[in-house]
Amino acid sequence: MRAVLPAIAAGAVLFAQASPTVRPSAAPIPKPLWTVNSGLASPESACYHQRTNSIFVSNINGPVLDRDGNGYLTRIAPNGKVIGEKWATGLNAPKGIRSVGNRIWVADIDEVVGFDVTAGGSRLVGRVKVEGSQFLNDLATTGDGRIYVSDSNQSRIYTVKDGKSSVFVEGDEVGEQPNGLLVDGDRLIVGTIGRAPGGGKLVAFDLNTKQRTQLTLENVGGIDGIEPAEKGAYVLTDVIGRRLVHVARDGKVTTLATFDQAGADFGYAGKIEQLAQAGTVFVPFLFGNSVSAYDLYPLIRDAR
Repeated sequence: MRAVLPAIAAGAVLFAQASPTVRPSAAPIPKPLWTVNSGLASPESACYHQRTNSIFVSNINGPVLDRDGNGYLTRIAPNGKVIGEKWATGLNAPKGIRSVGNRIWVADIDEVVGFDVTAGGSRLVGRVKVEGSQFLNDLATTGDGRIYVSDSNQSRIYTVKDGKSSVFVEGDEVGEQPNGLLVDGDRLIVGTIGRAPGGGKLVAFDLNTKQRTQLTLENVGGIDGIEPAEKGAYVLTDVIGRRLVHVARDGKVTTLATFDQAGADFGYAGKIEQLAQAGTVFVPFLFGNSVSAYDLYPLIRDAR
């Protein structure tokens, strides 16, 4: 999701919803392997969990900042079968999802919430209030349990560790309306929506020194989800342009696919270190109340 209080919803989200002509024609609309279009309500983020071979999807199910208790997580098998329509409940407006071990973490307005995967479903294990936050959006995790979460209203990235939050980076260095996050080795990859339509940036911060590197000078649209591609390269969703995009190590931006609606924070399953081993992407369509799976390799192959 995206930012400046209701203006995030009234900004990038509504812009994407109301502008069907904003779509490059460089790549065709791909045919999905499967689509789930029932039991989902404003799905914002999809995350593939390798340990359980499952896709977890956050459902806002209402206004993007309402504390209405309507939000929930859905669990889906890799073949598209819904395992748990409301696998976890009691959330408000959940957005970004990532995992650490057997624990699923989700960003929910001004806190991050953790659930353990159990044999019978889910178990709530913690809520961490992120002090000073307004619009927590995407999150990323490290193997040692650190969580990074973007605040799209405040050009701020927080760190959450051992139940406490602190500011990692903020201000102009972060950019306008930060959204997508990915931990890639010793770097945090950050994608922004930007103020002007399609004016997002893709940057990296060293996790130790916080040194900032801009990864491309090209227009990458309004960045939502980010996943790793071959070393130093990334695949991302441009929610404004309704695209799936590849950003090469040299900064070249290639449109892999276009969608007929806005694809949000997607998940990825498979090995992508070599293009021939590319796997599957799971794209939530916020306004279509659906999630679709796509084979990534043909998209990369055809774009080369």
